[in-house]
Amino acid sequence: MAEWLKKVRKGYGRKLAGLHTWNGWIVVVLTFTGLILFQGLWRGILGEGRVLIRYVHIIVGLASLVPVVYYLLLAGKHWKQLRGKTAQRANVVIVLALLVGWLLSGLVLWQFRLVGPRAAGNALWIHDLLTWVGLPYIIYHSVTRLKWLKEPHRRTVKTGREGETMAGGVHPAAQPAAVMSRATFIKTAVGAGIAIAIGPSFLKWLGGQLSAGTNYEEAVATDANKLFPAPAPLPASSPPIGGGSKGEFRIYTVTPIPHFDNTTFSFTIDGLVERKQQWNWEQFVALKRQVQVSDFHCVTGWSVYGNTWEGIKLKDFLQLAGVKPGAKTVKFYSGDGVYTDALTLDQASMDDVLVAVMHDGKPIPSDLGGPVRLVVPKMYAYKSVKWLNRIELIDGDHIGYWEQRGYSNDAWV
Repeated sequence: MAEWLKKVRKGYGRKLAGLHTWNGWIVVVLTFTGLILFQGLWRGILGEGRVLIRYVHIIVGLASLVPVVYYLLLAGKHWKQLRGKTAQRANVVIVLALLVGWLLSGLVLWQFRLVGPRAAGNALWIHDLLTWVGLPYIIYHSVTRLKWLKEPHRRTVKTGREGETMAGGVHPAAQPAAVMSRATFIKTAVGAGIAIAIGPSFLKWLGGQLSAGTNYEEAVATDANKLFPAPAPLPASSPPIGGGSKGEFRIYTVTPIPHFDNTTFSFTIDGLVERKQQWNWEQFVALKRQVQVSDFHCVTGWSVYGNTWEGIKLKDFLQLAGVKPGAKTVKFYSGDGVYTDALTLDQASMDDVLVAVMHDGKPIPSDLGGPVRLVVPKMYAYKSVKWLNRIELIDGDHIGYWEQRGYSNDAWV
């Protein structure tokens, strides 16, 4: 009987060890792919490869349900084994909470079209928060449980022969114990190192979540664009009739961020138009503008609400140029020389599609797509082309940059 119990415990221990290993690899993959998806830099480096990474992140995220369910089947026995071990029980609860929280918030982000932008935005906030809290904890948990750290360390001072006493007749074992063992010291050092490395980034992220919106004073002050004169805001823009945007823009780009000055900026409308139009900066900034308030939704889950945009309605540009009968699609070009997207003529004629030059009473800085960007409030932001410098009317369809790489051509929010 004793031998049988020993085998059962050994088999059970192997199951838990295997489960721990698989769960560790799942967290590693999710961490690696998640950081790539979070950082806009990788979009330009990876191109369409980012879409593949997104699918890997989703599939592995769904697969994380398997170890959770498997553990729950073993949880009864494991919980009994941990009787009296408060720290280990707490660790189990924390890890399960992190995994379940990541899984549920990830599911909402995956099915963002079904839940709507507000629910997706809340899920993204939870997903990010769990990552900022969970990753340092898991790193600490993993490092401090390495085999070499768990080995006992002798605190006695050895001499040449086993059992020999030190000078003065005092046996080494009688010496005062160390205030902190080697293992405890290393655990403390690891924890402090993680806090120092991750802490500032976490505080920056948290500050962005708690702020009313993007710091435009700072963004405009550091703007790489050098264009004169600056657009003068209409009364409705300053103070903004929307009350100021609520939320934080995340900077995504597929190339290094371009910037412009008066000699390099131009704005063109051509293709199947009656009258080709072209402006330099001085001419463009003198065009009559209008103000509107709208929400801005990114397909990755975040939103910025109550934006006060100032610019020229796209339908007014099309009327000015005159659309030829054969035109079917409005194609947009980014000043980065790579990014393009398109709307149908019907979509381009919507009243709230704006070629914007100002946001909340400030010029749009280069980091956020200025000096000129498209704003399509009813669609996800990959349709709102940044650094817009050309509009072309064409007779066929056009598949945009991210649509070529797996995004839906139907970008309705």
